[in-house]
Amino acid sequence: MGSKASGTGGAGGSGKAGASGRRVGRRAVLLGGGAAVLGTAVLARDELARAWWRLPGMEKKRVEGELDHRAAEWTSASRANWRRADRPDDYRIDRVVIHVVQGSYATALKVFKDPGHGAAAHYVVRKDGHVAQMIRELDVAFHAGSRDMNERSIGIEHEGFVDRPQDFTAAMYAGSARLTADICVRYGIPVDREHIIGHVEVEGTDHTDPGPHWDWDRYLKLVREASKARV
Repeated sequence: MGSKASGTGGAGGSGKAGASGRRVGRRAVLLGGGAAVLGTAVLARDELARAWWRLPGMEKKRVEGELDHRAAEWTSASRANWRRADRPDDYRIDRVVIHVVQGSYATALKVFKDPGHGAAAHYVVRKDGHVAQMIRELDVAFHAGSRDMNERSIGIEHEGFVDRPQDFTAAMYAGSARLTADICVRYGIPVDREHIIGHVEVEGTDHTDPGPHWDWDRYLKLVREASKARV
């Protein structure tokens, strides 16, 4: 988990760059005049449209720790490892990111509860298929190392090591596939490799998980079968 070669990404999407993660570039500042003003107005309008629910009296009621995946067990990640949001109203959810812990299930839970870790995934899947939910899906987990991907995705960690194919058990594949199918059905996410991706495929990442031994064909077949049963 501690190595950048695999596992959950750091807090690169934690929001320390500001509310939107976007900055006005030097060129835009130098341009000045109407174009710059118009661009700023459009940016402000876009951010207001996303953040309306944060205004006093506008935030939706929520039950802390309420399960999004009914088969999961709730155990909360540290508040330092995720950002409160109101997805999909403020950020569309259109990706599922598959991670491998580079350690045990217990290790994943321990570090995601550590406020100094700076990262956590929404879910952790054990070798026997048991699922822990650590962050609500409407909130942004710091799991992918990319602010954009964090805001648009749900992260799923899997117990094990990328170089040990025996860690990816039939029970783990099945439990994870049911979870991903549930997510895809609820948010209308296509079950394909464009929308269900590995951490290694996140732009700018230096992580390699889930690694060469993750059986994507097997996994997507299970997700499709579970999706049909879910509908």
